[in-house]
Parts: sequence; structure tokens; C-alpha cells
Amino acid sequence: MHGNPYGMLHIYYLSGRLAPEPKELGGAFLGNWEEEDTSFLFFSRPAPESVDALLAAQPHLSLLDTFQMSYDQWQGGALEPQAIAGVVLQPPWVDPPPASEPDAVVLKLDPGLVFGNGTHPTTADCIRALKAAFSRKPAPETILDLGTGTGVLALAAAKLGGCRILAVDLNPLAARTARRNVALNELSERVLVVRGRAEAFVDVPAELLVANIHFAVLEDVMTSAGFNRKRQLILSGLLRSEARTVENELLQRNFHIRQIWRSNGTWSTIHAIFGGQTAR
Repeated sequence: MHGNPYGMLHIYYLSGRLAPEPKELGGAFLGNWEEEDTSFLFFSRPAPESVDALLAAQPHLSLLDTFQMSYDQWQGGALEPQAIAGVVLQPPWVDPPPASEPDAVVLKLDPGLVFGNGTHPTTADCIRALKAAFSRKPAPETILDLGTGTGVLALAAAKLGGCRILAVDLNPLAARTARRNVALNELSERVLVVRGRAEAFVDVPAELLVANIHFAVLEDVMTSAGFNRKRQLILSGLLRSEARTVENELLQRNFHIRQIWRSNGTWSTIHAIFGGQTAR
């Protein structure tokens, strides 16, 4: 087992968004996670002087709080290899486990500071849905992954046989993390990561649309004309009432609900096929 490259995290919680992200935050700066109108600046060691200089240069920002925690605490526990439906998510600093399945797909995943290490039930259910989508003939060759996060679903799609995958995320830190994971898995020729709003990319031609995103964003995605031109859909991040709304909308649009995964009585993941086709 190799050492975790992330040690203690020194986090500065700011009101406002950096505009733009400055270059002078120093070598200890690890990244910036934006959430609505707040920013979390991560450093590998205390950086009060760098943060003070940033606040002076961008007076619309203000410091709300500071935190110090280990990387494992930030991620909710130590990261270990996970096997989900024949797909193994392996932190690159951990030796891979003995193969439990001879045809298991191994995916190196460094979540960095981004949430998306594969532990959330919607991620696992989306991987199961991807296995189902690729079991159909013909298998999808072009995939659009909206809200890619760490890139885990885009990379899983590529490992399962996808030829051209476009992965989209609005958060700059997520986009950078996903690009790093694409390179880590040597899939740069098949997976392209871009930063942008999910709604702006729905019309991109693709046989399979994957969207593990907030319901409010999915509602906007579903209004785009390109949504109805997808042969298969994997929609997740849905609470029970939201899933019922999406299911009814899909049925009205001539989609066949092939399967719904429900986790913890809370989250739902829908796999749908256009045209009312039955499962094969």
C-alpha cells in the first residue's frame, strides 16, 4: 500500500466566489471548491498571509471560518478499493485487491478534494445502470455525462466500451479533477472533459445521456430539444417524489422505463430507453 498523498487540509471558508482565481496563492494551495455563493480554499499548510492578500485584492470576498481536518475526515473515511457490479474503483495510492471477477474492470480514481469517491449510493446505482446500458445491442458508442464530478461515470463508460465521451461539470475544481483522472487512466483519446453548464450541452449528439445531478438542473435539461434525441438515459440524484415526476415525464415522451434502482429508501436512479423498446 502506498501513502495517501493528501495529509492535513487547511480550509478557508469564504463568502463570495473568486473572480478570477489568482495565481499567487502559493505552492501550498490545493484548490477551490465553489458552492453557490461561497468558496472553500484548500491548502496543505496554514496560509493566512495568502488568504489575507486575496481578501485585500478581491474585497467582495470575506472570511467566514477556518477549518483543519485530515483528508480522510473530509472524504468521510479512508478510501479503499470498491467493487460495484464488476467495476473496481481503486484509489491510485492503494494496491489493487485480488481480482474477485476474472473480467473485472479496474478504474483508478483520485477524487482529490471533490465529492465523488464512489461511496454515494447514486454513483453505485449509475454504474449498475451503465452495465445495463452496455449490455444492450448495439452498445452505445457516444456518451454525454452531465455533472461528471470526479469523472467516475465517464471513465466507467469508457472502460465498458464507450468510444467518445463528453464529460461536463460547472465546478472548476471538479473539471480539473476529472481531467486528472482521465489522464490517470490513459483515456484522453476517448474522454473529453469540459467546464460548463449541463443545460448548454444537452443538444450535443450522443446515444446515451448520463446525468447524476440536482433535480432543479435536470428539469432544465429535460426542456432541451436534444434530450428527446437520446436513445438511452441514465438519470440519478433523484429523491422519491422527484423520481416519480421524472418517470411520468419520460413515459409521456415515449421513453420506456427499463429499470429503477432505489437506495436507502431515498435515492432513485432511472434507466430509460427511447421508443418504448422492451428489454433484451
